[in-house]
Amino acid sequence: MRTVSLSGSLRTNVGSKDAAELRAKGHVPCVIYGGKEQIHFHADERQFKPIIFTPEACVVNINVEGNEYQAILQASQYHKLTDKLIHADFLELQEGKPATMQIPVKLHGQAQGVKDGGQLALNLRKLKVTGLISKIPQYIDINIENLKIGKSVTPSDIKLEGVTLNHPSNISIVSVLTTRKAVEEEKPAAATPAAAAAPAAAAPAAAAPKK
Repeated sequence: MRTVSLSGSLRTNVGSKDAAELRAKGHVPCVIYGGKEQIHFHADERQFKPIIFTPEACVVNINVEGNEYQAILQASQYHKLTDKLIHADFLELQEGKPATMQIPVKLHGQAQGVKDGGQLALNLRKLKVTGLISKIPQYIDINIENLKIGKSVTPSDIKLEGVTLNHPSNISIVSVLTTRKAVEEEKPAAATPAAAAAPAAAAPAAAAPKK
């Protein structure tokens, strides 16, 4: 898994007024938890671009005034109107202790069902997994080349050594849906009706008796 660096400074106060002042200066209030103690700090919002605005998971090496922490982003909050990042929570990683995080799904290949007229539906863009950080992949790669119309890829189809997928085994991650086009193509051609039998010729009328 790729690693991203982040540097910040300790917060002198942790109240809402202090947080508002930090945001006004372009900084994001943050917290690191999961270790011996919680670390409240702030960092320039520009440093979060490779952490949040990316399709791949990452480990974050955080430097807070000379102290180093290895962590993963667990939660992020955004302003309702501007969508700006306003808070970030990090989980400190512990050696030998499993972590839980969201891993993006990547598809490769063209599904057979799409070639047959179906529509591809990616139902889960990220999967929640648990495992040692050394075992958790940067993303989960799924080959969909053999996926046919009406079929799905489920968590039971994905095998990751040392990693548990925290989803029901039968939930659909990606599937190919039936479309009207696909239904029409599957309909067998209508049998050509046999020519209607010609009606039997009417028997000639009997001649009228002579007087």
